[in-house]
Amino acid sequence: MADSVVLDPVDLHLLRLLQNDARTTYRDLAAQVGVAPSTCLDRVTRLRRAGVILGHRLELDPARLGRGLQALLLVQVRPHRRELVGPFVERIRALPESRTVFHLTGPDDYLVHVAVADMTDLQRLVLDEFTSRREVARVETRLIFQQWECGPLLPPAAPETT
Repeated sequence: MADSVVLDPVDLHLLRLLQNDARTTYRDLAAQVGVAPSTCLDRVTRLRRAGVILGHRLELDPARLGRGLQALLLVQVRPHRRELVGPFVERIRALPESRTVFHLTGPDDYLVHVAVADMTDLQRLVLDEFTSRREVARVETRLIFQQWECGPLLPPAAPETT
């Protein structure tokens, strides 16, 4: 498990602003936080190097890309050994349908979020890419009717009291 990083109030303010709009310029960030633009750049660079900021991602609508059906696949791998797990995970991550892969505790070993065109495409994916693999003992499929994004990782700053 990664070590946590000590963050001061300026770091937290920068992270709150960036997580809500990662395209904010350093000049605008600096003005909102109350530091010089060079200080802002140095702090954001430090947060990237420390692994606090992992990247900037473009979010796409799967339905508009012809992948309107999303599902969660619960996968059980047997035997659950390192020499099988690594190649399995890399293969699943390489599939264009895979959105996220979680390694779990409990009866299921993996939870895979996939986006496909339709039920026929989902069936093909499950049969050809999952159950056809020797190490896959079981796959359960759950269709996603709707999903909601949750709030930012850092809550908004508490209002200052005077």
